[in-house]
Amino acid sequence: MNPTSLMTEPLSTRYVVITPVRDEEEHLTATIESMVRQIVLPKQWIIVNDGSKDGTRAIIDSYAARYSWITAVHRPDRGFRKSGGGVVEAFNAGLAALTVREWDFIAKFDGDLTFGTEYFASCFAEFAADPCLGVGGGVICYFDSDGSKTFEEAPSFHVRGATKIYRRECWEGIGGLLPAPGWDTFDEIKANSLGWKTRSFPHLHLLHHRETGAADGNWRTSVKYGRANYICGYHPLFMLCKCLRRIAQKPYFTGAAGLIYGFVTGYLQRIPQAGDRATIAYLRREQVNRLWGRETIWR
Repeated sequence: MNPTSLMTEPLSTRYVVITPVRDEEEHLTATIESMVRQIVLPKQWIIVNDGSKDGTRAIIDSYAARYSWITAVHRPDRGFRKSGGGVVEAFNAGLAALTVREWDFIAKFDGDLTFGTEYFASCFAEFAADPCLGVGGGVICYFDSDGSKTFEEAPSFHVRGATKIYRRECWEGIGGLLPAPGWDTFDEIKANSLGWKTRSFPHLHLLHHRETGAADGNWRTSVKYGRANYICGYHPLFMLCKCLRRIAQKPYFTGAAGLIYGFVTGYLQRIPQAGDRATIAYLRREQVNRLWGRETIWR
């Protein structure tokens, strides 16, 4: 985007950012340096140290001492990684520490990303152009060994949990984040059910320094996604079709098996699903419509 086109409303946008991190000393400094170079800075950036055992705490405290708009929050170590719910608990701890009350957007942002100086201004230009856009963010990419970019595949309505920006009215409408795996899908489904649009911005790229799911491995990541789909209330027929399609994608068979295992064991173990039945009903209608080739949030 031409910088001169940003010299309007986006540069006066009031936004706050919450970044939960755990053992992120390898990449956190680069993320913070990307943020401090933004042409439009957040009113407050709360970095939540979720029980790190490495040098993460020291990095956060160092930058918080240098920049008044950076706030450090430190949580005790729970002793294990808590998939889905842990990051939301840490996010909510940051939300509770928020002292800036006048803001137009709130972002949930990971601590292992690097991005250009105009990233947030460009995102807010997208929101300014579409008053119905409730959730947005850039697309995640990685550099291959040959220097080319590889992008994470996702439906156009889906914004990766690593880089979500919520318009305040939308945020208040969805009532916060589901404290369980699948939170970064359920928020968008609820937003769409309330009449908001959600979408990624394909021209705005963020470099993710740790591939999604890298901490858990392929099998555990696939099981986690299957469990998240169960908690969100996916239609069983839609899930079956998703798993059949997944067989032909790497890691072959293992990914599909993990998805179906995570999904089915959710029922067998009677794990609670999201309590919002209206949003689940909306999601299932959209999924059935997609199976029939009708227009849906997948377009």
